[in-house]
Amino acid sequence: MATLVHELDLPTLQLADGSAARRMSATTQFPRDAWLAHNLFGYAVWRYDDTTGILRDKRWHSATSKIPEIMGVTDQRFLDRQQVNILSAEGDVHTRLRRLVAPAFSPRAADRLRPFMRQVINELVDKVCAAGSADIAVDICEPYPIPIICELLGAPKSDWQLFSRWANDILEIFSLDMNSKIDLIVRTQDELDTYTRALIAERRDQPADDLLTALIAAEESGDRLTTDELVMMVNAVIVGGTDTTRNQLGCAVGLFAEHPEQWKLLAEHPDLAARAVEEVMRYFGAVRGTVRFASVDIEYRDILFPAGTFMSVGLAEANRDPDVFAAPLVFDITAHKSDQPQLTFGSGIHYCLGQALARAELQEALPLLAKRMPNLQLTGTTEWKPDGVGIFGPSHMPVTFEPGH
Repeated sequence: MATLVHELDLPTLQLADGSAARRMSATTQFPRDAWLAHNLFGYAVWRYDDTTGILRDKRWHSATSKIPEIMGVTDQRFLDRQQVNILSAEGDVHTRLRRLVAPAFSPRAADRLRPFMRQVINELVDKVCAAGSADIAVDICEPYPIPIICELLGAPKSDWQLFSRWANDILEIFSLDMNSKIDLIVRTQDELDTYTRALIAERRDQPADDLLTALIAAEESGDRLTTDELVMMVNAVIVGGTDTTRNQLGCAVGLFAEHPEQWKLLAEHPDLAARAVEEVMRYFGAVRGTVRFASVDIEYRDILFPAGTFMSVGLAEANRDPDVFAAPLVFDITAHKSDQPQLTFGSGIHYCLGQALARAELQEALPLLAKRMPNLQLTGTTEWKPDGVGIFGPSHMPVTFEPGH
């Protein structure tokens, strides 16, 4: 008979603050055979097999839809706006949405944007290369994804700044003081919805070679996305494709700065880009974890988790599981660490829909940065974003490098 989880005498997982997040983890707090602990939200797992076990079990639902509840949001304006979202949908609704939109997010679709990605990153480096110094987080990482998202959606260059502001404001839904920013979030969502509906109407009349046109044309047995669903997808692209990329790029550059021989190797061998991205995301992923909740009573490893139980899933710890990855504490872009994938993109039905785009963005940016910023060194103190902002990464990362490249 399964034991009720509430009856277990479990240790408590201490959360790391931003500055310690890289070294503080469940794997350092508990014995190797431990696998379950209390945490702030409910319970936590962190070993690779348990992490994938939870993520691939469809009874454990995404907690994205529960964020307002977790954060204590009671503002009815915000709550009334909540709708089915591909980031949080489950069951047949999620299957339908994923089936319709998946072809638009294929590797081939992402590959078409690679020349533009190189153009964007080169233009950003051009602004700082003569000085031989930069704040990587502010000068390179923060502005990098927005032009690509706009190009992806077919939004004109004149609207890049608008999208940048909208992305920053909407992402406040992940901040610890979300309640105090409801007015800003609701106002921004209204502005973006109005803009998106106009862009959808324009693309219906004048199709183009962009994601929005592909989503409008998406069809499966006569089924198509509604206008409301198209608006939702644009919102999801901005939420899912902006902060993740900018923070992962910042984490990557900071990591390479601590491993100069790997930085030099990438500059000399850009063909290592794909493997480098996987190793960066394994060793220091910007998405440290995710949260699920039990949609029904669930028995797992002879333990009963009642419906409604929250479960934190430690992706960062799973990516360093010594039972899965060889030399997990060594950063090496040339090594084949495991036949199992790194988990920063997640696993199961909510596996990151935009992973092909994210991989392409990082694969194009990192070799160019390595080539144009030789002898990269961290200077001063890197400031890390605080806990509770959804995605981990640097807010400031001053560096120096050999100028003029």
